[in-house]
Amino acid sequence: MMSDGKILAIDIGGGTQDILLYDPDKPLENCYKLVLPSPTVMIARQVREVTARRRPIYFTGYLMGGGACTRAVKEHLGAGLGVYAAVEAAKTFSDDLEKVKKMGIVIGEGTPEGAVQVRTGDVCREELERALALFRVEFPRRWAVAVQDHGEAPGKSNRLFRFEHWQTFIDQGGKLENLAYTQVPAYLTRMHAVQAQIPGALLMDTGPAAVWGSLEDPAVEARRDRGVIVVNAGNQHTFGVLLQGERIWGLFEHHTRMLQGDGIAGYVELLRQGRLTHEQVFSTGGHGCYIHAEYQQFSPDTMVVLVGPQRNKVVHPGWHQAAPGGDMMLTGCFGLVKAASQIWSS
Repeated sequence: MMSDGKILAIDIGGGTQDILLYDPDKPLENCYKLVLPSPTVMIARQVREVTARRRPIYFTGYLMGGGACTRAVKEHLGAGLGVYAAVEAAKTFSDDLEKVKKMGIVIGEGTPEGAVQVRTGDVCREELERALALFRVEFPRRWAVAVQDHGEAPGKSNRLFRFEHWQTFIDQGGKLENLAYTQVPAYLTRMHAVQAQIPGALLMDTGPAAVWGSLEDPAVEARRDRGVIVVNAGNQHTFGVLLQGERIWGLFEHHTRMLQGDGIAGYVELLRQGRLTHEQVFSTGGHGCYIHAEYQQFSPDTMVVLVGPQRNKVVHPGWHQAAPGGDMMLTGCFGLVKAASQIWSS
């Protein structure tokens, strides 16, 4: 069953995949929602089941997010068990296939004898189709998907290359709508893999999707033209931006596990002042920071907006814990729907 007017929005993180079936004919609160384990967590569980059976593994499918599944593969190799992968699936573990080989993964086509095949991919399309069909829910034609894509950069640090991408975006005007892609830049290979699974899908990075979604909170929307600082504390990464209207003036990104309330408060205050540097973030294990040279300092009473599943680990007194659409876990999905509605209607 297919429906023309609906959007399936999926925000794929390191711990969960948050799913919204947006129906323009319903109040947002009545749209169907799911919070499920992320694909990398699901693959990691499959790998550990195979490890327990003492069998080799063969990965086939699409490039996808690493994280949990990469850790499970290292455990499998550490147990003295074989790991094989087709070329595209192997890039899940590193864009550099020589690094993949050094991990101990054998790259080649065709399932080796005795190996258990595991299919990779960021989108669980068949599973979602079956699940929705069980509840007599029509399946949408249009998809909007968010993944964190560091980009393919042979011979470069992934963290540094990601911030070259952010710097270019900010220097070119920093408009949120420019981070919603129907035509994905060639170097964003994880997004391309999603579009290979779901042709025609709109793609965003998870951080900007959450920023856009935070504007569904009325208190945030009311302050956006004056300027707000939005912090998305994800399960793996924390993404903070200087947002005014539709423009991002600056941003930083760090690993959530390395941050606490007082530490992140210091980053946020330096960001507001325009004094947070790339080196301050990068040297402590984060991805980095970039602020436009023409940024005019937001006032000291600027609203700091906090979203994300790990927000209780970084919360600071006085910050606004947003609940866009009445559901903080769907913040990225709300952002995807807003982006898709704007892009597809233009």
